Amino acid sequence: MNGPQHYRAQRGGVEDRWRKRVKDEHGNTIEVPSAVAGTVTRWRARYVDPAGEERTRHFQRKADAQSWLDQQMAAVIRGDHVAPKDAKLTVGEWADKWLQGYGTRRKSTVTQAKTHLKLIKETFAAVPLSAVRPSDVRAWSAVLKAEGYSTSYVYALHSRLSQLFTEAVHDGLVVRNPCSRRTSPGMGRQRPYVATTQQIWRLYDLVPIGVRPAILLGAHAGLRLAEAAALRPSDVDFKTGVINPAIQWPDEPLKSETSQTAIPIPTQMVRELATAVKRARGRSILTDEWGKPASPWTIERAMRAARRQVRGLPEDFRFHDLRHYFASLLIASGVDVKIVQARLRHASAKTTLDTYGHLWPDRDDTSRAAVAKVYAQRPAPKIDRPTSASADPPGMSI
Repeated sequence: MNGPQHYRAQRGGVEDRWRKRVKDEHGNTIEVPSAVAGTVTRWRARYVDPAGEERTRHFQRKADAQSWLDQQMAAVIRGDHVAPKDAKLTVGEWADKWLQGYGTRRKSTVTQAKTHLKLIKETFAAVPLSAVRPSDVRAWSAVLKAEGYSTSYVYALHSRLSQLFTEAVHDGLVVRNPCSRRTSPGMGRQRPYVATTQQIWRLYDLVPIGVRPAILLGAHAGLRLAEAAALRPSDVDFKTGVINPAIQWPDEPLKSETSQTAIPIPTQMVRELATAVKRARGRSILTDEWGKPASPWTIERAMRAARRQVRGLPEDFRFHDLRHYFASLLIASGVDVKIVQARLRHASAKTTLDTYGHLWPDRDDTSRAAVAKVYAQRPAPKIDRPTSASADPPGMSI
């Protein structure tokens, strides 16, 4: 259709279905029973919504019909109208519909969303979207914490619920999102454990030889587990010493475009990776005990077995903790935040600072030294001959 779309005028009214008006033999208007009198619900309220659709609902009493109509027309005037049939949609029904559209994302991302939705639906599945209140969300977060879920995981679940409602608002299914900063349980981030250099090399020595390059890729290049497992010989420029991440295990797109950022590595590491490629006959970099490409599960299993023999490593030390070591290594070497962000392939410097800001040099010492420089540049004071009137007061002599 060309040109602007014309909607039906926004109007409404209550109709008596048992009575109708007709003209009598004298031309006067009179009320008589309709053909459906006594067989249908008597009062019908109807109005035209902002999209031009006529909405109707039937009532036994006229007062109820008028009250419902007044509510709907008020919502139309305020601009927060929701179609009555949409207002009945439950959180569970909307979650299933939303997930269908979300299925175009990476398999691991969709799997995580399904896990979140399962927990959300345990509480809200049968609740209409329009009935969820901020107080319900806060109570739900409190129950999750009481059940033993970590603060960070409760935060992730809250974020998923908020995502559901944000999309519902966009679709016109609800007027507002009950999730907000006021209902958020907080991220509850903990400072990451940073292994020592001795612990990293000990871990390297203890894992199977085919998995050893993975320790280097995590601790000296900052690769994530799925990226390290999927790294191919063609993704490494052995002449210039650059790793170019391209996929994650088994053959999925990377987490983001930023994840494709090239990572420079030293000559010593190039040699280690080249040796690993020769050992795998050019087919991969990481190998399992049978010489096949090592999966993320193979790497994590090898690390679990080895970490028990490394003094001081926590029991829950994971491959991802190797990235923390890499970040601390760069920061301790004096690398600024933008370079650390680039090497870790974070989307923003804020992410880098939120995670590793505590590793930068102590702010008190650096700020104290900056102000001390000002005193070093202070001009020598003029010397005035003291008088009896200008003598130092008691307790102030130098």
